[in-house]
Amino acid sequence: MAKTNPKVTARKKRVQRIRVKISGTAERPRMSVYRSNRHIYVQLIDDAQGRTLVALSTDDKAFDSSELNGKCEKAKKIGLLIAAKAKAAGIDKVVFDRSGYLYHGRVKALSDGAREGGLEF
Repeated sequence: MAKTNPKVTARKKRVQRIRVKISGTAERPRMSVYRSNRHIYVQLIDDAQGRTLVALSTDDKAFDSSELNGKCEKAKKIGLLIAAKAKAAGIDKVVFDRSGYLYHGRVKALSDGAREGGLEF
């Protein structure tokens, strides 16, 4: 049986602690971030109904990263794009869920981009 990575286990514990305190509604959805080694994913989730309202990632075919250098620049661009999609869906305010990741690097760049795009959190 494979051993679990202690970093992954510690992050999952942080996620559980955070999720007890925050949840999303239709008026103020939860902006959840997932960060892999190569890509970053973000979704706006209505936890009351259990629906994803808006989702975007660097893995999407519609996302063009040809002129961007580095993962932080891509994350900031995703933040700007998710803010534009949220505005189109009538969402102005969100609850930020960093999913147990430290608030620096790509996670911070994504949230800064979303704030620049007009989302409030």
